[in-house]
Amino acid sequence: MSRSGKRYLRTILLGIVAMAALVWMAVDQFDMAPRVLGEMFLTTVLVAAVVIICAGLAALLWVGLRKLARREPR
Repeated sequence: MSRSGKRYLRTILLGIVAMAALVWMAVDQFDMAPRVLGEMFLTTVLVAAVVIICAGLAALLWVGLRKLARREPR
């Protein structure tokens, strides 16, 4: 494995460990119920999906309007 590949793998693993530590802190130190944490995670995923879908629709609208504007009149 190349040096950059090893660095990338190390970064990914450190990120996963850091996220696991955040979950542990939320559950253990702040007495947050795992169910509440799961609901927050699901809400975050849903909001991110809605934002991505809205951005995609805006891009499609933009491209469609540009094609209509470039079309020559008959």
